[in-house]
Amino acid sequence: MVMARAFVLFLIFVLAGCEEPSEPQPYKPIADSKQMMNWILDPQADVIWGSAGAIITIEGTQDLAPTTQEGWDNVRNAAATIAEVSNVLMMPGHARAGADWIEILQGLQATAVQLIDAAERQDADAVFDLGGQLYNVCVACHQLYVLTDL
Repeated sequence: MVMARAFVLFLIFVLAGCEEPSEPQPYKPIADSKQMMNWILDPQADVIWGSAGAIITIEGTQDLAPTTQEGWDNVRNAAATIAEVSNVLMMPGHARAGADWIEILQGLQATAVQLIDAAERQDADAVFDLGGQLYNVCVACHQLYVLTDL
């Protein structure tokens, strides 16, 4: 009986040692989550918001929609950056516990993908509407995750 127990323990140790070692991750986070928000997401969101709507003053109305291909490309590129940063923020090293974090980032990404399409179509009304949706996603995240908590 003692010999059988010793054999079982031996097998457990042997099998535990056969487990494949986890592979090192090919990526290395450079910026923390707060830096990602301040250095990447916020500036790109500002590109979107600065390209939608109008400014009305006593002198007249200034339409903020892009008027050149370069301007539309800037909106598309900002939206693509937001979409990809959404992926990064879901990765280990940035992801937060709980389903809320993932759900918010999936919403952010879905909005950014729609913004890419709107910029490709040069649809100023859609960029305006989606810019509002982007703002709402950002506010929802900030209500749950204060930047000092990131």
